[in-house]
Amino acid sequence: MTRAYNFNAGPAALPLEVLQKAQEEIVDFKGIGMSIMEVSHRSKEYEAVNDETQQLLLELLELPAGYKVLFLQGGASTQFAMLPMNLLSAGKVGSYVMTGSWAEKAIQEAKLIGETHIAASSKEGVLHIPALSEIEIPENAAYLHVTSNETIAGTQYQEFPDTGSVPLVSDMSSDILSRRIDASKFSLIYAGAQKNLGPSGVTVVVVKEDLFKDAPKTIPTMLRYSTYLKNNSLYNTPPVYSIYMVNLVLKWVKEQGGVAAVEKLNREKTDLIYNALDNSGGFYEGLAQKDSRSIMNVTFKLQTEELEKEFLALAKKNGFVGLGGHRSVGHLRASTYNAVPYASCKALTDLLDEFKRTHG
Repeated sequence: MTRAYNFNAGPAALPLEVLQKAQEEIVDFKGIGMSIMEVSHRSKEYEAVNDETQQLLLELLELPAGYKVLFLQGGASTQFAMLPMNLLSAGKVGSYVMTGSWAEKAIQEAKLIGETHIAASSKEGVLHIPALSEIEIPENAAYLHVTSNETIAGTQYQEFPDTGSVPLVSDMSSDILSRRIDASKFSLIYAGAQKNLGPSGVTVVVVKEDLFKDAPKTIPTMLRYSTYLKNNSLYNTPPVYSIYMVNLVLKWVKEQGGVAAVEKLNREKTDLIYNALDNSGGFYEGLAQKDSRSIMNVTFKLQTEELEKEFLALAKKNGFVGLGGHRSVGHLRASTYNAVPYASCKALTDLLDEFKRTHG
């Protein structure tokens, strides 16, 4: 079978080794005579997967004691509302750094819950991350929320702010485990799995265990973080198969040499593409400001819409998938998540060079 050059933004590429392992175990998980999809979520077999997956993620994030991994459903979009519901009490404001489409969605949901504040904002029309010196956190901030990587814009924080006693929280859906960070800076990290952690269906939350001790008691049970903390994410039936797949992906990351090794390869992959864009003499143009460029989502354009259509047609003919930009921005985008092989990025740069040679 010929594998596509998969640059989809999400659901996105999964490691081939993970897919093959899942294929091997789909009918009979570890000799129990059942698929993992068929077992009780309260069985010892599933609880072992649940616990191991939590520990693997904490290990890869290099987090100290006092953090817990939760498995929820509803995607990062549900977290946009769940976070302020649990943290935004009377007299407090939810403080947000506005960096693009996903930050804006988080802000809009928070406004339905309570008072919000824009701590800093990207300049209109310029795809970049504000400087840390621009971030102003009010004294009554319940938390500061950042979107670590804007998938649509192709921008990414190069470093994160120190917030003192104010909890720092982040939507890391599109770049979790893509590079080493000081995860202990954060009180809460959330991520939809379908970009770097596994398939869609599970949302991962990494949280300081004492963060929600003062959460309102009026929050519905399934929207209360404490429900998942107290029940080890087993209050109700979790997305068993998605969590099993996250388990396999985390083991794969560890086998690659951990996050440091994955980061090294990610930077080599995106350097290939950015160099092809920057050395094209203006034939291609990166959309994101250079000091804010993402190592997960490379956004770029050609000089005319007609050329972009021609390029996408040629890419499709040659087995490339997912290179069209988001519908809200247009142009082109290559999502180079952890599971996208170096060979796929090299093939893309070869295609970029060939298209420039024949159309430049």
